[in-house]
Order: sequence, then structure tokens, then C-alpha cells
Amino acid sequence: MRSLSKRAIVYGLVILLGLLSTLPSFLPASTLNQLPQWYQTTSFKLGLDLRGGSHLLLEVDSEALLKAQHQQLAELITDNLREARLFVRAINSDQQQVEIYPRDLADLSAMKRLIRPLIENPEGGLPLYRVEAGLDHLTLLPTEEYINKSVNEAVEKSLQIVRKRLDESGLVEPGITRHGKQGIQVQLPGVDDPKAIRDLLGTTASMTFHWVVDELSTSSANVQQLTDPSGQQHYRIESRIAMEGEHIRDARMAFSQETGQPVVSFTLDKTGARQFADMTTNNIDRQLAIVLDDQVITAPSIRSVIGAGRGEISGQFTLREASQLALLLRSGALPAPLLVIEERTVGPDLGSDAIQMGLFTGITGAVLVLFFMVAIYGVWGLIACLGLLANLLLIFAVFSLLGATLTLPGIAGIILSIGMAVDANILINERIREEIRRGKKAWHAIDSGFRRAYSTILDSNITSLIAVSLLFMFGSGPVRGFAVAIAIGLLTSLFTSISLTRLLMEWRARKHSGLHLSISGIKALDRLSRRTINFMRSRKIGLAASALLSIASIGLFISPGLNYGIDFSGGIVVESQIPGTDVDQVRLALNVAGLDETQLQEFGDAGHYLLRLQMKDAQQIASGDQLQQLKQALTALSDAAEFPRVEMVGPKVSGDFSDATILAIVFAGLGMLAYLWVRFEFHFALAATTTIALDLTKTIGFFALTGIEFNLTAVAALLALIGYSVNDKVVVFDRIRENLRATPDKPLMQLLNESISATLTRTVFTSVTTLLALLPMAIAGGHAVASFAIPMIFGIIIGTSSSVLIASPLVLLLGQRRMQRGLAQLRPSREEMQKKLDAIL
Repeated sequence: MRSLSKRAIVYGLVILLGLLSTLPSFLPASTLNQLPQWYQTTSFKLGLDLRGGSHLLLEVDSEALLKAQHQQLAELITDNLREARLFVRAINSDQQQVEIYPRDLADLSAMKRLIRPLIENPEGGLPLYRVEAGLDHLTLLPTEEYINKSVNEAVEKSLQIVRKRLDESGLVEPGITRHGKQGIQVQLPGVDDPKAIRDLLGTTASMTFHWVVDELSTSSANVQQLTDPSGQQHYRIESRIAMEGEHIRDARMAFSQETGQPVVSFTLDKTGARQFADMTTNNIDRQLAIVLDDQVITAPSIRSVIGAGRGEISGQFTLREASQLALLLRSGALPAPLLVIEERTVGPDLGSDAIQMGLFTGITGAVLVLFFMVAIYGVWGLIACLGLLANLLLIFAVFSLLGATLTLPGIAGIILSIGMAVDANILINERIREEIRRGKKAWHAIDSGFRRAYSTILDSNITSLIAVSLLFMFGSGPVRGFAVAIAIGLLTSLFTSISLTRLLMEWRARKHSGLHLSISGIKALDRLSRRTINFMRSRKIGLAASALLSIASIGLFISPGLNYGIDFSGGIVVESQIPGTDVDQVRLALNVAGLDETQLQEFGDAGHYLLRLQMKDAQQIASGDQLQQLKQALTALSDAAEFPRVEMVGPKVSGDFSDATILAIVFAGLGMLAYLWVRFEFHFALAATTTIALDLTKTIGFFALTGIEFNLTAVAALLALIGYSVNDKVVVFDRIRENLRATPDKPLMQLLNESISATLTRTVFTSVTTLLALLPMAIAGGHAVASFAIPMIFGIIIGTSSSVLIASPLVLLLGQRRMQRGLAQLRPSREEMQKKLDAIL
């Protein structure tokens, strides 16, 4: 599409569409309500860290699930063996297996034959259990396929029940999604204390009916002992379930006509009503225990036949307890307990502060980048700035069209993507400037500059996307938001830098009808880029210094080590505001409450504290008791105590984060190694990967030396650094490849020096613009992004210098070895292959 007018119309429509897509996210509610419903939904959402709320990560207790299923299987087998007159000495079941011990060992074969139909897969294929015969017993072991299927079905059913419970609880727009193989993620906007929700979701609500065994009973059924919720009243009940609670069709809170106390009135379905009528007909004057999650709620005596399918549960309930029990019974029982393995809460005030901080740092960083671009390129820099503004608009448009969630790390990703998007514009401007120096006219200089910059831009963006895609695959929550923001920014920047910016440049060149262009810049750097600097002269010093710093960084990693955040170490972190208190008072209150192991740190204004409590027991996280104990101890100091931020992470989550981090970094390195090998040659790819490894070790050493918290945001910084560092090296390598094809007989050392010198201006400008984009975030971004912005600034400095002082000398070293073995520095291009083929033919 060569016509300026046609391209202007198409690109204008794209930008207009982006603007229309973005508007619903920024319009006031009064205006938005007047628009069509389909248009109102075209908007992005703010994450909990920006608008406040709670995040819960629940996990299906697979051990409890399998234990219950094995117990049911054991009861089924017992009934079938009894009918066949085959008797067992004992039948044991747990979460791993079912063991059957016959009274007569001669019955083992007959039992095995009888059991096989009970464990067949109803869908065909292999049995659900493996049967192993011992000397005196049979062992049933579930297959891996059956375990996975059971857990998956339990998660799907739990999702439905959790959604129903939260919908009926009156919460506004709760977000409920599946997380991994057996997890459920719950987002609760506006909820700053999720204890009640935790209790609601953590209650299995498995209700069953059992007959009470009195002292005079001669029943031969298995008996178990349970208590009421207070733990004071004890009941002996039959283990066998008389009726399942799944037959309850409806349950409502009501008031007893006799006592006026709150009760729960329930209605049974047809099957349950018929079964309940038979039960009460044959068991007049017997006590029937109603058991909820292994606690006897009530145990009334049957005085007459109950045939209407209605019943009543009483138990000294409060209004809230009766309403919640009715809700639990209506929504149904969970197939297995849900364990809380992660909990994060952000207060609304902290969320609004985060929005203001994000806007301030984002706008400040963008303004600094715009001023810098205009300063170094004049009007052409202004054209690049217009492309960057369009890029920003399109980023928000894509967010809106996808209905994505914008988080604080997402804002950091957008800011970083702006800094990285500038690189494409700098590459283009520098390429055009080189074409101008060669005497080309305006139109040809622009066309040639874009063509030469295109492959470099494409290579650098693809390598960055490799790192970003791994962030999304292995990350969780905020890290994924960061990855999505960068990925969208990289993709939209391809359009704005290659298409829109070119259109504006060609329009200006045609409008002024000039034969020659002049792109202004910093004269000192411009003159410097025309000279060939002998960077390779210091290659040995650079390599030695880099190796020494990396070894020192590894030493710092070993001792004193990293300051691991809660994401990796597990435990509780609470940010608290307690007016009128000092550190000694808070520490004394914690000691009195038995929380003397809590780490206490004062930060910010007076009365602001950061508390950290290590917990390695998953049960402590699941119950949340210690968190409530800590809050009570602090609230006792002042009724005005607030908790703007609460984070609680279990050991399983932190262990998964550690594994995912290692995998992400390893796969990022392997992915980029493979891509660079395909695009360049193996020694280029090896040099880049080795240099990035050295950059990472130094950055990790920086974390250990400064004590900056190493958390998920820090992982995002490391992977973003990988993308940025390889992006910088691709630009240098691309120029080396270009020069190798143009002058293959030139000495390799001289060619490397010329290539680095030619790209020096671009390297410096890109680093400065990215630093300018990150600097406001590092200074005023606060605790939430400190682990990202500060290490990124360090990493950019290290990554930029390593492209010149480490990667290129490694290419020289590996290239000289290839020359000694008689190998070419590059595989033949398509054009060269075609020429050879034509010569042969």
C-alpha cells in the first residue's frame, strides 16, 4: 500500500477504533450508563492492588477427597462380600489404598473375582484400581488416571458451588477462576477482611443423617463418636449413613414456633422425602443425628412419621449462623475441603494511592522520554513521540477489547514497554541518518532506513516476547499482568513504529518537497559514531572484570544470600497503621500474644509498621488463626488500627514459585539460544546466552548486596532484563552480520569495532530513554514496584555495557576458533545460495 492517502485512512481508522475502544474505561459512570450495554462492557478492569480487595487461592484437598472415596468403596465392598457370604477380618482404607483382610485365606481368590466388577471403569478401558494380592490380604491401589479424573471433577464441582455461595452472599462481582490442576482463585473487590468469606468457602457443608446408638443398643453396626459444635455434648452414632444431605432441595432460615429461636427449615426432593418417610416409620422413638462436617448439629427423637419431606434443624443458632447454614445447604456440599493456600488483601486507600502513584510515575516517565526524543531528533523526534502516544492508546485499546485486568505490575510493564518501544524509533532514525550521510535523497533515505531497521526490530521483539511468554506461562497473578502488558506493548509498537511513524515521516518529506533530510542529534555522539573506536583492545580486561564480578555475586548469593519475599519463603506479611504507638509498644503486644517471633519494622510515617511472621505449616495458613491473632493483638493497642495490606502464602505456593522461577529462567535462556542460533549462527547465540547469564548473576548479586526483597516482582525484573539485554545484543549482532556479508574478507576484530561504533549512538540513546521511563518508578513507585524498578535500572546499565564489553569479545573469541577450524562466520544467505545454485546449473 504505497499511497499516502490510503495508508493515512487505514491507520486513522485503526487509531479511531482504538480511541473508541478505550473510552468506556475512562468515562464517568453517569455518561457510561447512557451508552449501549455492549459498548459499556468494552473496558479493562482495575486489579485488586489498584482498587482494593482480597485475593484467595484455594486448593482442593486431594488427600481428603481420595480418603472419602476409598472409604465409600470399602463400605460397598463390605456389603457385597456380606451378601456373598464372604467375611472379612478387617478392611482398612486411607487416601492411598484399600486393604482387605479375609477371615479365611481360602476366600482370597473368590473375593478378588467379586471385587473386580466394583472397580471397573464405567466408561470402559482399564480398571480404576489395581488389585495386588498379598499373602493374607488384597490391596486396591487407584490408578493415576483415576486420581487425576477424581481431582478434576472435584475442582469443577467446587467451582460451581463456590460461585453459588458467593453469588448468594451478596458480594459485588466476585471473580472466580480455576488455577492450575486443583486450585480455585477468588477475587473479591472491596473486601478488606476476607475472614467471613474464608469461613464460608472453607466449610465443606457435607451434611448426613445417622442413627444415634444408645447405651442399651445391640446394633452390630460400626460406631463412631462425635461432638456438638461446642465440643461439650458427645454422641455415639452409627458410621453408616442413613441418608445423604444431597437430597436437600432447599433450605431457609426461619424461627421456631415453639421457642422463637432461629432454625433452618429444609425441604427434601422426592427421593429424599420417600426415604425419610421410610426411615421415620421404622424408627419411632430413636434419635436421628444431623451431622455437618463431622459435628452433630442436633439429634432429635423421632416421635411420629415424617412424610411431607420437610424438616427443621435447631441448635442454638444466631441469626447469622442460621442464615449461613441455610446458604451452605442450598448451594450443596463441596466434594472435598478447600484449603486456603494464599491470601492477599489491599485496602481501598492503598489501592487509590497505587493508582495515583502509577499515573504520576507513568506520566512523568513518558514526558521525560518525549522531551529526550525531541532534544536528540528535533521534529523527527516529535514524529516518534506521536507514534509513542498512539502506541499507548492502542495498548489501552487492546486491554479494553480483551477485558483484561490492569494491575500495578501491569502499569510497570506499560512504562517499560514505552521505553523499549522507543528503541525501534531510535533504530529507524539512526538508520535514516546513515543513509543521509551516504548522500541518498529524502524518500530513498527513509525507505532504505526502514528496510534496514526492520529485521533488527523484528529479531529484538521476538527475543523479548520469548521471555515475556515464559513469564505468562510460569507466572501467577501480578506477574502475568506484567507479562501481558509488555507483550501487548511490543506488538502494538511494531505497528506504530513500522507503519504509523513511516507514514508521518514520508508525509513530512513529501510536504516539504526537500531532496535532502537533516536529522539533528547530539553532535558529540554523532561525531563519535563516525569514528571507529577500538573496543576490542580492552576485551581481556572486560572479560576478566565480568567474570570476577559474577563470581563475587555468586558468593553474595551464598552468603548473606537473598532477602526472599513471602512469595518464596511463605508466611504472613502485614502492613499496619496504628496511630499513637511506637515500636516498643507494638513489640510488647506481640510478645504478650505469643507472637514474639514476628519481625517488626517501622517505615514511612509514625505509627506505620511492617510485620512478618514465618510459617512453614500449611495448616496454619489454611486456618488463618495466627493472622487473626496478630490482628487482635494490634487492634487491642488502638481501635483505629488499620491493615492496608495483608499477604499470606503457604509453603506449597512458595515452593511452586521457586520451581516456576528456575524453569522460567532456564527455558528463557534455551528459547533465545535456539532463536538466535536459527537467525544468526551458533557462536553468536552462545555468546549472547553466556553474556545474559553473566548479567543475571550480577543482578542477583545486586539483590543480595542491597537487601532488596526478592519476590515475584523481582522475578519479573529478571526476565524483563533477559529480554532487554538480548534485545540490545541483537542490535549489535545484526550490524555485525550485515558487515560480515558486505565485507567478509575484513579482519574480524576491525569489523567488530566498526559494528559496535556504528551502533553506539543507538545503544546509548535506547539505554537513556529506558532509564528515563523507569527512573520515576524507582524514585516514587513505592514498595510495590521497588523490587522491579531499581534492579531494572542496574540491569540496564549492566546489560548495555555487556553488549560492548562482553558479548562482542566472546563473538571474537569464538569466531577466531571457527576460523582456525576453517568454518565460515555465517551460513550463506538465500541470495548467496541462489547464486551458487545458478552457477552450478
